[in-house]
Amino acid sequence: MPLTSHRRPSAVTVLVALCTATLAISLATTAINVALPSLSVDFAADNRQLQWIVDSYNLVFATFVLAFGSLSDRYGRKGALLAGLAIFATGAIGASFADSAGELIAGQAVMGLGAAFVYPTTLSILSNVFTDRAAKAKAIGLWGATTGIGVACGPILGGWLLENFWWGSVFIALAVGAGIAMLATAQIVPTSKDPATPSIDYGGLVLSVLAVGTLVYTVIEAPEHGWRSAATLGGFALAAPLFVALALWERSRTEPMIDVRLFANMRFTAASAAVTFAYFALFGFIFLITQYFQLVRDYGPLETGLKFIPVASAIALGSVLGTLLAVRIGNKIVVTTGLLLFTGAFIWIATLSQSTSYLEIAGQMIPLGLGLGLTSAPATEAIMGAVSKDKAGIGSAMNDATREVGGTLGVAIIGSVYASLYASSLDGTDSLNSLPGEIASTVKESVGSAVVASGRIAEAGNAELAGSVVDAAKSAFLDGLTAGAYVAAGVTFVGAILVAVFLPSRPGTGDDDGEQDELFEDVDRILMDSRDVEDDRV
Repeated sequence: MPLTSHRRPSAVTVLVALCTATLAISLATTAINVALPSLSVDFAADNRQLQWIVDSYNLVFATFVLAFGSLSDRYGRKGALLAGLAIFATGAIGASFADSAGELIAGQAVMGLGAAFVYPTTLSILSNVFTDRAAKAKAIGLWGATTGIGVACGPILGGWLLENFWWGSVFIALAVGAGIAMLATAQIVPTSKDPATPSIDYGGLVLSVLAVGTLVYTVIEAPEHGWRSAATLGGFALAAPLFVALALWERSRTEPMIDVRLFANMRFTAASAAVTFAYFALFGFIFLITQYFQLVRDYGPLETGLKFIPVASAIALGSVLGTLLAVRIGNKIVVTTGLLLFTGAFIWIATLSQSTSYLEIAGQMIPLGLGLGLTSAPATEAIMGAVSKDKAGIGSAMNDATREVGGTLGVAIIGSVYASLYASSLDGTDSLNSLPGEIASTVKESVGSAVVASGRIAEAGNAELAGSVVDAAKSAFLDGLTAGAYVAAGVTFVGAILVAVFLPSRPGTGDDDGEQDELFEDVDRILMDSRDVEDDRV
């Protein structure tokens, strides 16, 4: 039986329920990654299908998160959270029984649709429950820690389930987690919405879906078509006017879905950019290091997942510590430090080899995890502080959209750099020259394809050639990983400079539009009340 107003849940209890929902969704971001080798065998899936098994979730999530964040403000955040969890669980159950790569891609897309409801509503409800800045910062720190832990622990969950059950058990576990979160939400989480009940901005909804969807789809497909191809350039050329049209439309509205004036507030814009840089680096790291563990070091799925424990722990510590420090010494110093830690970690990661000890790898993960925590959680606190609590849904959605776009760009760009260096490093090697053209092309696709091809060569009775092909492929992979790590280091260093220059240290006059808007509304109400009193006297 739901709790009544006579027995209101504590703010801490609400936070636990919201973090439960966040954890269930964030685990899905990376849990499927360790299952990809099994899926490639069971479904005879090619690289493009495997890519879309992952990216269908990301595309749908990024496409609809702004629209759903706005709708949750309009119709109620608790209902949106419950609906999102139900949609996510339905997609996960469907995915677990998929008989083909196409069915699994569809299931992942449905899960992404549910996640687009869940992420913005958890953070917007949190912002309405915790109104004091210090308390809100601590809550956002714990929320950020939960998100980071979910992303980092996804491979652990996926690896354990794969080694004990079958790949579909990963999705069953995600559905169960969503179900538990639904029960907790129904019993504990209070409802809230924008009391002004603004009219639905249909134009903003449609334009945001088209603009973000076009951009993310173009980025996902760019490595396949080529960054300079007509398809990629055409996609970016279409996305740009859509974003311009969205901005012009929103400026002309009296009740816009997105208040574009927010982007003039550097506390909002610089913090959003920081989140984009951070997740660009994180998703690029997960993309590379998962392959390194499984294909270069030959670790099993569970062992690969367990190797992420240092980064998960560091993210949790950095997220909690980061928001506490942001309140004490300001967001600028904390976020800049976080991005510089990212930079240093990737320069160190660029030195990885086949013989690097795990102790050293764990050491590399610690500054990387601390960097994410010190960047993402304080930046999120700055973003949510720049919007009024009545518009918390769309503010949270902006935070989610920047994170997803950053992560998608990270995988696409770092993946492209890696693939280019991998292929060029193999060209001209004795191992590749010894292979027939078709097999050589397969080996050049990826290190995973090279491992499969070498297995077939060994089965044909040429174990020596098979071994040399694997060695050459692993060496080429490390060349690509080194280049990708340097790209990530460069991006986060540029981000650190931008944050140091543009991100205000603390909310203040002109820095916090959300608090200013609430102040102006209070002044208007006082003036109206005083006029009413004067009228009564007359």
